[in-house]
Amino acid sequence: MNITSAALRAKRSCASGYRWFARNFQNPTEYQSVLDALVQEGRVNDACWLLDHFGPVAAVRVVDSISVDALVFAGTLEVRGAVEVDALLRVGGSLRTGGSIRTGSLAVDGDLHAATGIRAFGSVQVKGSIVSAWTMEVDASLSCENEVRVMGDLRCGSGVSVAGDCVVDNDLDVGGPVRCSKSLRAGGSILCADGLHVARGIQSGGSIRSGMHMDAGWGIVAGSDIVAEGAIRAGECVIASGAINPGDGYGVHAGLSARREDWPWCGQVRCKSRPRELHSGLWMA
Repeated sequence: MNITSAALRAKRSCASGYRWFARNFQNPTEYQSVLDALVQEGRVNDACWLLDHFGPVAAVRVVDSISVDALVFAGTLEVRGAVEVDALLRVGGSLRTGGSIRTGSLAVDGDLHAATGIRAFGSVQVKGSIVSAWTMEVDASLSCENEVRVMGDLRCGSGVSVAGDCVVDNDLDVGGPVRCSKSLRAGGSILCADGLHVARGIQSGGSIRSGMHMDAGWGIVAGSDIVAEGAIRAGECVIASGAINPGDGYGVHAGLSARREDWPWCGQVRCKSRPRELHSGLWMA
């Protein structure tokens, strides 16, 4: 694909970007060459705009490693080793690495697969699935439009939004809200500084703690305590090996999606002692 002045006018590019292109390229120029030139000139936002408006390509680039200040690539990147990008890494296709990923902000329009860990000092946005064979640390927000699979800890300084299942082998620690459109499962503890909202079930090998309301369309199961600063609401059962404690003035609501006569099967509340403010569900010692 070639980029031309006429194509930029049709996409209503900004005047500054149009003048830059006209000054540097008198003839139609290959798409990726324009992206590379923009990044080299420090016009990373313009490179992202170009990718947003002209879309990804089917090209696949295979390299041993990446170590740059910034990179915007329209196709798929396959990296045998590690990826080190100081500012922004934007990929129009998928990103697969045999080593770790360390970057400022990261945006991938396809899948993101790392054979070891992922460390982002900004935000992470992925339109496909995420697989990290080790830990994943994100200082800002994490957004994924498919499934997330982390084979270690997942730590995020801001909110987490996942459109598919989210599976974390160890601890999940989020400094903001968590929204998951399917199920959330952690082998360790789940700590959420704001609201925790999951369309299906929540399962944790340790404790589950939420800084505001905790909602699950199905059930909530924890290997230790279930604690929220707001209400605890579940469509089916709420089961903990430790305590179940809602916030002051709030209650525990189990079996919200089940008929009252089905609570012995679909609305159980089990923990060490009967929760205070049990508003629905069947307490079973």
